This record gives sequence, C-alpha cells and structure tokens, in this order.
Amino acid sequence: MFQPVSPSRSDRTVCRGTYRQHNPAVADGKDAFIAYFERMAREYPGKRVEFRPVIAEGQYVVLHCRQEWPGDADWAGIDIFRLDDRGKIVEHWDVLQRVPPSFANANTMF
Repeated sequence: MFQPVSPSRSDRTVCRGTYRQHNPAVADGKDAFIAYFERMAREYPGKRVEFRPVIAEGQYVVLHCRQEWPGDADWAGIDIFRLDDRGKIVEHWDVLQRVPPSFANANTMF
C-alpha cells in the first residue's frame, strides 16, 4: 500500500464494508482510499515511506514513519489504523509534520 504505491492491492487490506477516514482531506470509503493513493502516486512519483516504530495492540496498528516527498520536504508521520476481526483496515487517523532543518536538541524525530 505505501511502497511502492499500489492502490489496487487495497482489496487485500481494506474492508469491503465501511471504511472511516479521519483525515479531513480524504473522504470515507474504500474508493476514496484508493483514489488518494492513486493521486499520491501521480503527484509524487518516487515518494518513499520508511517505517520506524510499528506498534500493534488489539485492533489497532500505529506506524511512525519518515516520508520522503520528491520535490518537497521530508515529513514525520503517525498513522493509526483500526482493523476488523479479519485484519482488514476499517478506520484511519493520521498526523504529519515537516522535518525541520535544525533541532533545539541532539535528538532526531526518529
């Protein structure tokens, strides 16, 4: 789903029923999910997503990721997915933040 971008594979990951999206720029539903990733593949060919910590508990999976957007800044992201009893995605939340050029501490965002 993330890398390489292959929205057509979403049949294996997204529920055939209700899919709730909490990102205000993406509509609910599987078709909107596919359309979003198709648009990202067109607008940002070569976009890479590197997963850092991945946390799973019960029905939830949390991904902390570094996103490299060609022609744009790098981004730090958190994606939260809720899965149904079959392991299909039924709900999603996310937040993104640009990786700044410098830090007020010796740590990184990853």
